[in-house]
Amino acid sequence: MFDFLTAGLVLGLSAGFSPGPLLMLVISETLHHGTRSGVRVALSPVITDLPIVLATLLLLVKVSGYHGVLGGVSLAGGLFVLATGWESLRTRPVQLDLPKEPPKSLRKGVLTNFLSPHPYLFWITVGAPLLTKSLNIGWTAFFAFVGSFYLSLVGAKIVLAVAVGRSKAFLSGRLYLFIMRLLGGLLVLFALLLFKEGVELLGLFRG
Repeated sequence: MFDFLTAGLVLGLSAGFSPGPLLMLVISETLHHGTRSGVRVALSPVITDLPIVLATLLLLVKVSGYHGVLGGVSLAGGLFVLATGWESLRTRPVQLDLPKEPPKSLRKGVLTNFLSPHPYLFWITVGAPLLTKSLNIGWTAFFAFVGSFYLSLVGAKIVLAVAVGRSKAFLSGRLYLFIMRLLGGLLVLFALLLFKEGVELLGLFRG
């Protein structure tokens, strides 16, 4: 269970702190309409991800007996996580040059997240396979991963909304860059584990 808890925390924090359309929307709402508006947008993944998670879980259940397919998914997940980790390691200060816009509701945050390719790529290659493994262990492991992932994902964006609401300099400061590079290093290690699993499932390099 501890492995799934750790994986959820690392992946959730990385997704929560990484620059992207949803984070920019959180920041924009915070700067223009206050911290509460930014927090409302930060909650949108809880709504948008449910159908994506269910669809990918059902797909993986159907191919669970095909080790070749699962091995390919694991290798694809490793590539996705490695690319995400590399981007985190290369994080630069975020420039907050945002145009004035009318207030955006939670509905706009949901739309932004739903149209972004990132949740689909994550759940197909990384999230759903981890959920499938956790279910094989038990419901405790399942809820440990889901709970830690969304708590850290939404929590990270809420923390950023509060921090930006107090000081625009946070996203260009050393603390933010340190967090992103630390998470990047952890993601690279996690990607190596996914590569190892993919190779084992495909039966490569057997003696």
